[in-house]
Amino acid sequence: MEMQLPPHEGDELSVVDMHTGGEPLRIVLGGYPEVKGDSVLSKRRYVREHLDHLRRLLMFEPRGHYDMYGALIVDSEVPEADLGVLFMHNEGYSTMCGHAVIALGRFAVDYKLVKEPQSPETQVNIHCPCGLVRAFVEYSEGKSGAVRFLSVPAFAFATDVMVTVEGFGEVMVDISYGGAFYAFVDAQRFGLDVTKSRTRDLVDAATAVTKAVKSQVKLHHPTSDDLAFLYGTILTDGKDEYSLEPTANVCVFAEAQVDRSPTGSGVTARVALQHHRGLIQLNQTRTFQSGATGSQFTGRAVELYWIGAVRERERQETGEESGEDMQRRAASGNRTRASCVRDQPLYMGHPPNAPSYTGAL
Repeated sequence: MEMQLPPHEGDELSVVDMHTGGEPLRIVLGGYPEVKGDSVLSKRRYVREHLDHLRRLLMFEPRGHYDMYGALIVDSEVPEADLGVLFMHNEGYSTMCGHAVIALGRFAVDYKLVKEPQSPETQVNIHCPCGLVRAFVEYSEGKSGAVRFLSVPAFAFATDVMVTVEGFGEVMVDISYGGAFYAFVDAQRFGLDVTKSRTRDLVDAATAVTKAVKSQVKLHHPTSDDLAFLYGTILTDGKDEYSLEPTANVCVFAEAQVDRSPTGSGVTARVALQHHRGLIQLNQTRTFQSGATGSQFTGRAVELYWIGAVRERERQETGEESGEDMQRRAASGNRTRASCVRDQPLYMGHPPNAPSYTGAL
């Protein structure tokens, strides 16, 4: 049966919806006006100042929802990049998103943004606002599969920082960067459990911490002031000592938006923090679980080097596991490169030359 759109007025935006570990990604395929700027960061400023009505249209009801996440593919000024990307959410535009990189890796292969995919793995260079991230997509017999990525430098910014949090008094936090800055706090400080407590209670506590850190701590990034802002707070189960057992966390970012995945850039930042404290060694893989959905990423630090005035830089691998035969890998780190992987980001719909998946965001 052939169907056609009825006559209508106005512009059309074409999108495809995917998810990684339960966290949605709405990728714009077409219909967006020209995004001006000579760099990905300047393009981020342009859409914020001139095209923000389209973000609101795509992210919020009735076409989206409060926790929707989006990606707009743009040209990159970096010659080795296969694509540039701008990330969007309920508050504005982020600088890094691991779950989106995972999904975009498969998207780039499935939609032929990479002209000659290679087996067993195809590299996709994705220029995010925070820098160039390298995704590696499993590819066999014309089909894409698991994804891992190597991210931008990550580092522990500050540890054991005391802030005054409204409703909770003095709270000690750690601050770490994995493409975006996060504050980290053990949820038990608020009498909460990241896997069992009500989401509303977790959101309220994390939001209060974010507001406190934003008002009381000045952040700095060694290469760009555009990156020097707190993206959100990640509440953890406090199990930072190395273990083969998963450690759980919940990320509340932007305007009290809850990440359904373990948070790719957050895992990157958390591994950087754990390595800084001597709790995880180079090439030790740790599993991180979403307190919201139970989906998992793995992460490991793989390299140390100088960045700006800070020495520790690592590369890590992070992956997510959920569902049968899911194998995920990714990378993230302390002054690190990070990467996140999800074996099967699910499409709502049928991508060209890719198997059909079913699933709900």
